[in-house]
Amino acid sequence: MFSFKSNITLTRGSSRNLYLQLCDQVISFIKSGKIPPSTKLPSSRKLSEDLHVHRKTIIAAYDELISQGWIETIPSRGTFVTSSLPLVQPKKFNFSALNNIAKEKSGFSFVTRPHLLRKLNAKNSLETLIIDDGIPDHRLAPNEEIGRIYRNITKKSYHKNLLTYGSIYGNTELRNNLVSYLNETRGLNVSMDNILITRGSQMGIYLASQLLLTNKNRIITGSTNYMTADNTFTEAGGIIEQVPTDNDGLDTIAVEKICKIKKISAVYVTSHHHHPTTVTLSAKRRMHLLQLAQQYNFAIIEDDYDYDFHYSNSPILPLASNDTNGNVIYIGGFTKIIAPALRIGYLIAPKDFVDEAARLRRIIDRQGDTILEQTLAQMIHTGDIQKHCNKVVKIYKARRDLFCLLLKEKLDNYFDFEVPKGGMAVWVTLNKAYNWDIICSKAKAVQLEVTPDWRRYDNDNSGHNGIRMGFASLNEEEIHEAINRLVTVFEKL
Repeated sequence: MFSFKSNITLTRGSSRNLYLQLCDQVISFIKSGKIPPSTKLPSSRKLSEDLHVHRKTIIAAYDELISQGWIETIPSRGTFVTSSLPLVQPKKFNFSALNNIAKEKSGFSFVTRPHLLRKLNAKNSLETLIIDDGIPDHRLAPNEEIGRIYRNITKKSYHKNLLTYGSIYGNTELRNNLVSYLNETRGLNVSMDNILITRGSQMGIYLASQLLLTNKNRIITGSTNYMTADNTFTEAGGIIEQVPTDNDGLDTIAVEKICKIKKISAVYVTSHHHHPTTVTLSAKRRMHLLQLAQQYNFAIIEDDYDYDFHYSNSPILPLASNDTNGNVIYIGGFTKIIAPALRIGYLIAPKDFVDEAARLRRIIDRQGDTILEQTLAQMIHTGDIQKHCNKVVKIYKARRDLFCLLLKEKLDNYFDFEVPKGGMAVWVTLNKAYNWDIICSKAKAVQLEVTPDWRRYDNDNSGHNGIRMGFASLNEEEIHEAINRLVTVFEKL
């Protein structure tokens, strides 16, 4: 005979009501087989006396269990565990496991993806400085403008339709405003039909790769490349063909040689600031790549992740601005301009490709944050986005100049680098006498975190010893301190 008095423990003062605590434990005993189907339960009066709680608490618990189908009341007979429940073989019951919801091992098999395994950043103390691989400073985000516009939108009754299902292509007003914004700032010639709103540029890369690379289709990338893009292409089932990159960007002569002997479905390029080395694809190679795309009928996935951040002169127009044959899939977003958490990007392509990408996006993520997209649409219309962009470009340029100056003055014996024309990071090559594993390990001792997974930059295992060192997310005081700590690391070597 199961003893409710000795097995049920209720905690007063808990955030969970007593009757729900009772429900949780009764359900657990039923699931474990300790209380089998058709077992008669104590009366509400008897159980309230045994557990020292008000009878209404027991009645509320029984009502909840009845509504969930765990127990049933039979007139003139009493309350029983539902007879139709399957009989469970009792096991040794571990009551402490009731509150242990973090299970480590699955009780089923599933597909694993080793190529997606990546070292996670450790939790750092407030005193730790981080030299990342080039991300924006979220502290500069225009929070007041975003909040003000967002609140105004939610207050307007005619915006209530934003709370229901919308277009799988994204917010209509945002797409419409992007037409003017992108045509003016990037020299494109697109309409709303060419625009799909995505959850950041990474979703755009994923959608494009799923449509282009299944069945082991081939894609050309640089021998040094954005590792997340490579992982995405591999996940899609594509085969990656690598070509060299130099000071003029992707080697298009090498691209042509591969196209002559193999069927190529796509070429991935970060034309404005090659990731990771930051170099710009030369005008000659841009034209050559477009010619090859037309000749061999492949797509160019142009990831223009930080177009707006060019410091030496005006930003160089993307390949998409000269695409007359419908070969370029142009991907960008507002993550770098505003903040990483603002996951709004766009995929620009011919209408038939956008239509298919939208259908695929529908089964991954039905739609984005419609209110946030409406907020961004208004910020583009009022010019707030461009004003903010102009502001942070000046700040990041000053940080780049200071970071490179201090690297040159204090660490010239250890690093080779060129001052980048744009972007948010410097591509530095460590003297071959030193090892990044040792540097990163010793940096932790002085509370400095240097890009922990540095091997992801060495896609072709050439051992070039180069990494990206971001400057944008550090203010000038932090840059001084980070370089001083790095100097300390090398002095200890």
